[in-house]
Amino acid sequence: MKLAKYSIGVGDRFGHEGVAQLAALIRAAEQNVAITPVWNKSFREHTTIGSKPVDTRRAADEAVCAVGWQAAYFVDADHIGLKTVDDFIQSSDFFTMDVAEEIGRPVSETALQEYLQFCERFSRPFRIPGIAEEIAVTPEIVRLIAHQYLAGIFEAEQIYKRIATAVQKPFVLELSIDETEQPQRPVELFFILAGAAWRGLPLDTIAPKFTGRFNKGVDYVGDTARFAQEFEADIMVIKFAVQEFGLPKQLKLSVHSGSDKFTLYPIMRKILQKQDAGVHLKTAGTTWLEELIGMAAAGGDGLALAKSIYSDAYNRQAELVKPYTTVLDIHPERLPKPDSVMTWSSAEYVNALRHIQSEKRYNPDFRQLLHVAYKVAAERGAEFTQALRQYADYIAPNVTENLFERHIALLFLG
Repeated sequence: MKLAKYSIGVGDRFGHEGVAQLAALIRAAEQNVAITPVWNKSFREHTTIGSKPVDTRRAADEAVCAVGWQAAYFVDADHIGLKTVDDFIQSSDFFTMDVAEEIGRPVSETALQEYLQFCERFSRPFRIPGIAEEIAVTPEIVRLIAHQYLAGIFEAEQIYKRIATAVQKPFVLELSIDETEQPQRPVELFFILAGAAWRGLPLDTIAPKFTGRFNKGVDYVGDTARFAQEFEADIMVIKFAVQEFGLPKQLKLSVHSGSDKFTLYPIMRKILQKQDAGVHLKTAGTTWLEELIGMAAAGGDGLALAKSIYSDAYNRQAELVKPYTTVLDIHPERLPKPDSVMTWSSAEYVNALRHIQSEKRYNPDFRQLLHVAYKVAAERGAEFTQALRQYADYIAPNVTENLFERHIALLFLG
């Protein structure tokens, strides 16, 4: 199986919505747009819920069989490192190597000198086709970039070797550097790719950190013109690096926390079409929110459960938000009080949570808190699992509509 030009991370916290997700991709295929689904779930998410990587593989395989999906699909070991990769080896064929913790750590002077020698012909100003401005570098600038990112490259090399030794089938390799404090400029991305080539990493995708805020489950906050310039420059950097260093021809950008970035999708689509480039978009957490929306829309016990989960989340804000502080901007004063939510109708709950920005009741703070409240639902155990089955007829249409209308259509079909 090969990753298509366009691929999308269809993360599914509880493993129940594979058929509904594939329904959205089937609709895209009917419009002659092939998109590879990639079920992604991180070690943190498995730990929080109490699931295992094999559960994600099983859910994906069952969904594919149920709808007769004939194209490629993958299961992503999302944001793994050396300490966690082994748990995913048998179940995954897409590996997102997260090396953020190694960024900025020192490397030996010998390794540094070898890398600088590898990059020596690019240690002076050079041009990248499609980028108007000359890439203004000096040996000192390359050294600074190396100091910042080489330890991460070496970590990725060790993870890759572990995977390549154990996995006896083709797999997709992604390098994630998005969970850093500062975004990478195109020049930094170029020298990171140089490092990947130097260490023999056959990357299929790379996920840099972009300018602006990519918060969980809500729209982009930032300078869209600057993002557009950066996104297009990164695509051209990748093309140039593939040509210069012999990296895999299918190498493409990956956009993490990519769900609900409605402001950016038309911008990205225009650039992707202009550059004839592919992209991987991760949209993990929104599936769980559509499950809550479906339950609330059902009314009765489903609505009561959705309200109860919010009440618990409200009272556990600090705990739930802590692992995600870099990708959330919640204003506590804008969160509705649980007593108020308990009086809401189905429509009021749904309209506050569903990401329709023209809806006057839509509340991005409410949505962000519930985005990270899947731990509360997991703690309900059989009660929540039974609700997923009981209200499947309400949930599935919301999952499909969200993925197709608000993501696929805007990014790939417009």
